[in-house]
Amino acid sequence: MPESENATSPAPFSIDDSPIARELANLTSRRKALAEVQLEFDGKTRVITISNQKGGVGKTTTTVNLAAGLASVGARVLVIDLDPQGNASTALGVPHSADVPSIYDVLIEEEPLADVIQVSPESPNLLCAPSTIHLAGAEIELVSRVAREHRLRTALEGYLAENHVDFVFIDCPPSLGLLTINAFAAAEEVLIPIQCEYYALEGLSQLLGSVSMIQKHLNTRLHLSTILLTMYDGRTRLAQQVADEVRTHFPKQVLTTVIPRSVRVSEAPSFGQTVIAYDGQSAGAVAYREAAVEIVTRGQQHTANEGAL
Repeated sequence: MPESENATSPAPFSIDDSPIARELANLTSRRKALAEVQLEFDGKTRVITISNQKGGVGKTTTTVNLAAGLASVGARVLVIDLDPQGNASTALGVPHSADVPSIYDVLIEEEPLADVIQVSPESPNLLCAPSTIHLAGAEIELVSRVAREHRLRTALEGYLAENHVDFVFIDCPPSLGLLTINAFAAAEEVLIPIQCEYYALEGLSQLLGSVSMIQKHLNTRLHLSTILLTMYDGRTRLAQQVADEVRTHFPKQVLTTVIPRSVRVSEAPSFGQTVIAYDGQSAGAVAYREAAVEIVTRGQQHTANEGAL
């Protein structure tokens, strides 16, 4: 009997079984799921500080894209740009030259927050209190001011007393100075983006120590509510190891959604846009929209659990 008759023939290769095809099918399925999402907001404003003293982790990128993702599903969102570099203002397409009224005027000159807020061209639901170059000197100027740690909180409470937004995102500089302390004092929640790379947890203990200090002395409401894994590359074992380690340490805070490395996410700010507006069907945009939905649903579940108690 010829050998070929007994030999098992290899299964024919199908392009539908390729990794790229599976990835595209998965992305298409996720897009459809997002298109069917319908969210309702309970009228309560969630004030969230996005912070990480380690630079390059996607902090500002996360701030603006989560804000845009929430705005796309009907939430009214205010982004407060507390970083002197003004990258969040740039990504939202909001002018922030030296002569533009900014968050600096709110903190130092005690101008009403409503007077500096601009509407992003991306959405009428997306608002921004921009940063300007003047904010670079605010750390020094705040030292001699009365109630220096609470100036943002006072301004934000005054604004929210007369204006409703569903979310306030505060984008912090990559440091633990007075600007970041103002953000912590004004917020109820802390969201920490962590990149899935070596040294991902570097400095995290110091940041959590600062949050604990703020809880004791300035803001008892503050708590770590969310950790978002960014710059995830599923092709590497390191990214999976980092993700597993973070989930082990913070099982309740880490979102299920991870943000992949994405060229589109990196390109969008150079066009003065978030990735949601730049390429809303890309993998990065889909991931940020999923993260935004997860933040809403987790918050609603938390509120429901508190009500049950």
